[in-house]
Amino acid sequence: MSSWRRDVASGLVVVVPILVILFVLNWLYSKVADLPIVRTLPPSYGVPVALVVFAMLVLSVGYLMRTTAGRLVETGLDSAMNRVPLIRILYNASKLAVETALTGTEDLQKPVRLETWPGIRMTAFKTGQTTADGQEVLFMPTAPNITTGFVIEVDPDRIEETGESVEEALTRILSAGFAEDEHAQRIDIAVEEAVNGDGDSD
Repeated sequence: MSSWRRDVASGLVVVVPILVILFVLNWLYSKVADLPIVRTLPPSYGVPVALVVFAMLVLSVGYLMRTTAGRLVETGLDSAMNRVPLIRILYNASKLAVETALTGTEDLQKPVRLETWPGIRMTAFKTGQTTADGQEVLFMPTAPNITTGFVIEVDPDRIEETGESVEEALTRILSAGFAEDEHAQRIDIAVEEAVNGDGDSD
């Protein structure tokens, strides 16, 4: 029975994300096809033309953002959006989500562990910044929502290197600790092989 449940869970882990992606793509396609301008075009050309126009709009705005005028427009837009209570939350959340998705994890430094209370360690990330008095600036995200957290200043001697990649640490945090820790498994396998190797040599 447990084997059957494990097979079902493993299958859902693979199938459900694919279904979600297909559902989102179908929803986006339907929304684009329902636009008034797109509906006036032939069915075979409507959505492709809308996508081309959208891509040109994105590139044009991106080019504008590289200029001083574009930065002023963005600053004014941010200021205007942040004055409206509900819109402010939606605007900032969507902007942060897009920035995180597009920049990836390249901007994050190495993950580290920090003993916040005696016997309790938490995962944080180096920001590459230090304070005037030599303290290391870390970002400690919450789980499973990594877009919130704490910016903390810590003595470098209290920081413990984890030896894992950014992706491994983020996977553990996003899964609220339920994801398999492949790094830890590799360490356990290496230790076991070393022990067995020593035993064989005796």
